[in-house]
Amino acid sequence: MFSLSEEGVAFVKRELNRYEDRRSAVIPALYRVQKENKGWVSPESVTYLSHLMDIPSAWIEEVLTFYTMFNKRPVGKYHVQVCCNISCSMNGGREMADHLCSTLKLKEDEVSGDGRYTISRVECLGACDKAPMMQVNDDYHEGLTNDKAVEILRGLK
Repeated sequence: MFSLSEEGVAFVKRELNRYEDRRSAVIPALYRVQKENKGWVSPESVTYLSHLMDIPSAWIEEVLTFYTMFNKRPVGKYHVQVCCNISCSMNGGREMADHLCSTLKLKEDEVSGDGRYTISRVECLGACDKAPMMQVNDDYHEGLTNDKAVEILRGLK
């Protein structure tokens, strides 16, 4: 059964008090859930937030399914998001995603056997001038080659 830490509950309650409309607190609440739930938002956590925030779970689901920054299934310790929008694709982003999956012996959006990695193709991450790029958790890595991307991932502790 999912539940937030005491600090997480206090955070959500502060967010609820910041806004006139409870819906405005859904995004920060989902970020907190994702942070405390090993990188993803489970169906149980949506139900939990619904009760905590005193809003219908449908309101939370609307936000969860609209925004791509929320993971709807488990991800590895390092969630590697490879930009595959136009600039990155023209500079090898799609091929880099394939190369990372091949090198790490996993399929796209799967968690590696050791639980360390998930490789996902995503839309624009806002670094078109430094394509191709990837985001590992909250860190951007730009101007990559296939070898440099693998080197970065292998260097993670």
